[in-house]
Amino acid sequence: MRELSKRVVGVKQTRRAIQEGRAIRVYLAADADPMITDPLAALCEAAAIPVEGDKTLRELGRATGIAVGAAAVAEVR
Repeated sequence: MRELSKRVVGVKQTRRAIQEGRAIRVYLAADADPMITDPLAALCEAAAIPVEGDKTLRELGRATGIAVGAAAVAEVR
């Protein structure tokens, strides 16, 4: 995952960015609970937003500079 200058972190903020049309790419943690990530993946599919799901919770957290894992991160415009 490349360094993201404009991003939102977390399931709620990612969902909001998708619904508002601000998300341009979404990263979902491969080891997150599918009950959490599957609805976001469906929203992305409906909105034709690319999804990457090859990182872990820990990797996404580190990439975004937070001390805990992140299930979802959205790159926004």
